[in-house]
Amino acid sequence: MALIDIKQLHCPQCASKNHIHVYKSINAQEDVNLRDKILSGQLFDFYCPYCEYRARLYYPCLYNDVKNKFMVYFIPGIEKGQITDRAVEIEFENMPKITKRIVPTFNEFREKIIIFEAELDDMAVELTKSAVAGAVHKKKNMDASEGYFSVYNKEDNIIGFTFFLGAEKEPFTQTTKLDVYKKSWNIVSRLGKKERSMKGFIKIDRAWADNILFRYQRYGFDTM
Repeated sequence: MALIDIKQLHCPQCASKNHIHVYKSINAQEDVNLRDKILSGQLFDFYCPYCEYRARLYYPCLYNDVKNKFMVYFIPGIEKGQITDRAVEIEFENMPKITKRIVPTFNEFREKIIIFEAELDDMAVELTKSAVAGAVHKKKNMDASEGYFSVYNKEDNIIGFTFFLGAEKEPFTQTTKLDVYKKSWNIVSRLGKKERSMKGFIKIDRAWADNILFRYQRYGFDTM
């Protein structure tokens, strides 16, 4: 079951006292409705009944999917590349290998859940995203550093990402063949060995993927 705290919060607009539910830990199989609220963003919605003020309030939240063998720890703004939660490690020490990730933003939190539910390797997805972002940059002559996984279709043999381009952050979706993902998987299966052996929660993001891509392009596949 979900681990919940009830916190007192004064509305930022009218200063009225509110009590909110803070979901510290969520179990994907037991808390299906909460899983849907995460993907929609509703879990972090704040509403003040006194003045009708609405906002998103992000806080640390651990998402645990035992069936699909992954955990994602959302810690807003975290800069560390690795953390160890002793309580989590003890609780799940007898479980088969579980993929553990930390993410600093809500979009990454949501994205990781979707990636793992699709039974994809997030390292390979991040590397594919980095490669596709480079192609979008050349094609549109715009920065494509901000984007997320948004398309996956085995039958059509495609994987895709939505990027936010220009000052107006216009969404632009670019797809590519799954062959690119498969090649990315081959690369990270070699160059991501260190991360795969690390304990605790680790950060696998665009910066990590850019570094892997740089190493691959500069030094070649067989250097590790």
